[in-house]
Amino acid sequence: MVARHAGRFGVQPPAAARSDDSMAELPAEPTQARRFGKTRTAQSHALMEDYAELIADLLATGGEARPTDIARRLGVSHATAIKTIARMKREGLATARPYRGVFLTEAGETLAHRVKARHRLVVDVLLAIGVPAEAAEQDAEGIEHHVSEASLQAFSRFLRERR
Repeated sequence: MVARHAGRFGVQPPAAARSDDSMAELPAEPTQARRFGKTRTAQSHALMEDYAELIADLLATGGEARPTDIARRLGVSHATAIKTIARMKREGLATARPYRGVFLTEAGETLAHRVKARHRLVVDVLLAIGVPAEAAEQDAEGIEHHVSEASLQAFSRFLRERR
């Protein structure tokens, strides 16, 4: 079936898909499960990290972080923003006051600071290897949530050694 579709669309399948012993090329099940599990966990935390980072930025620049502003800046519905803010409150990352917007708890501020530092480091590495500024900022939004501590340390060493 792969061969029939490959010819039809003019795309050759990767070598692993053509090989009869492709199972031998897969990592061990526990290793693969750990990798996929790490990605799922990072995706779950990414949303909270984006909200914490944005709320901190809004508070720093305008003194308030209203759900309407959060929703507009993240490109989500107001209902989605309210739902995520409620989750942040349950997890002890934020508080909300009627008619005053959203505020970060100490834990939320710590998270926002950590995410901003990680974002900046990823952007700096991308810029150092020649990625254009806007692409670096955009790519960092995804990478920052999935990069390991070991990679972050390597990024930091790389930048120090360049100076």
